[in-house]
Parts: sequence; structure tokens; C-alpha cells
Amino acid sequence: MKNLDKAVMHCYRELYANSEPPASFDQLMKDAPTNEMGQKVIDYMAYSIDEELFVKIIKDTISLYKIKSPKLKRDFEVAMYLGAGPKFKEKGE
Repeated sequence: MKNLDKAVMHCYRELYANSEPPASFDQLMKDAPTNEMGQKVIDYMAYSIDEELFVKIIKDTISLYKIKSPKLKRDFEVAMYLGAGPKFKEKGE
């Protein structure tokens, strides 16, 4: 689904824009080295985000892109949690 692909890219842009340090996901993708399978490799562990903000950004993206199907919502959430988003901040960070 093309809309889902757009939602994923939007969500990554928002996650990295709100991470510490803030970053442009588009620039990270542009500068990322490629692994042996031809995939871009982003050092997502160098960035952190508050878990509540992470969840809010995912929910806002689902709403913005009108992802209504429970299966697509779940698939989107799983993709974001297991994807290359910033790590969660440690408590007290």
C-alpha cells in the first residue's frame, strides 16, 4: 500500500526530528552506507527519544494517514517498533 509507505517515511522523519540529537531522516538516508544486501544502514542507536513521544508520533501518523484497518494499524506499529527508529531514552535521561 503506497499510503502505508508514505506513512512510514513520515513517521521516521518525525521520530528523528524529535530525537536527541535531532536529525533529518532524509539526510541520514542520503548519507547512510549500504550493506552487502544493498540496504541503507542508519546508526539509530546514536539517537534517542522519549517512549511516550515515540508512541504519540506513531498514533498521530496513523491518524494523519487514516490507517483504519486493525491489521494495517498493527502492521504499521510493529514495523515502527522493530524498524530503524531512535532508541528509547533511559529513565532519568
